[in-house]
Amino acid sequence: MTKETAIKLFEQKQVRSFWNEDEEKWYFSIVDVIQVLTEQAEYQTARKYWNKLKERLVAEGNQTVSNCHQLKMEAADGKMRLTDVADTEQLFRLIQSVPSKKAEPFKLWLAQVGRERIDEIEDPELGFDRLMETYLKKGYSKEWVNQRLKSIEVRKELTDEWDNRGVKKGQEYAILTDEITKAWSGLSVKQYKNHKGLKKENLRDNMSNLELVLNMLAEATTTEISKEKKPKTFSENKKIAKQGGTIAGNTRKQIEEKTGKKVVNKLKASDFLNSKKELE
Repeated sequence: MTKETAIKLFEQKQVRSFWNEDEEKWYFSIVDVIQVLTEQAEYQTARKYWNKLKERLVAEGNQTVSNCHQLKMEAADGKMRLTDVADTEQLFRLIQSVPSKKAEPFKLWLAQVGRERIDEIEDPELGFDRLMETYLKKGYSKEWVNQRLKSIEVRKELTDEWDNRGVKKGQEYAILTDEITKAWSGLSVKQYKNHKGLKKENLRDNMSNLELVLNMLAEATTTEISKEKKPKTFSENKKIAKQGGTIAGNTRKQIEEKTGKKVVNKLKASDFLNSKKELE
């Protein structure tokens, strides 16, 4: 099995899945999920259930799930066959459409997430409180969490500055972030994630304290240079992003020269947390 494909186990049942590295998305076999949720013993019965459900969703005007992709996945007979698949968002929407006791915990969780999101819009501080609580439950140290929350604040100041300079969210944000990351770490965001063996996981959540600090320095410096230079074109913003990253990159090289150790490492969150447990 390669890193692009995997089998997800859901209550002892196999749910076929595929990792699309270019899109950074998991895709799951819809019929496999339906078979688990409806407790169908036969695959063909689950496939017929999905076909009927898809017809109903189309009639209701719900295109989110009905317009699903098809991918070739290994069938029970060992042959590769085209299979309807859903990404994570489509999968959650699908679960909401299935009347099943097994689906109910997911529905309750989605309702809770929706309520919490509305609360955070009304009081943004709640979002930070929940975020800190989530990180601490995962086993991160309080010092690391404080650093991570600070990095979110620094990132927000940078994106606000980009908004002021006419930079578009999405692809342009990604290009500038890539420029900053390459300039300070020597790796693009994708290369950095591959270096740590990450897929969908957030890169910053898998950085050491020192990596986080240098990333913050790169973004904060980019923000300050942008405020002074007031770039008018995307090309000028790109140049400033590289300048901000380079300053942090020079600091990284000095640290590595003095310590004899690489700052950018292959360790991810699970490694940091496991080593912390061993020390305890």
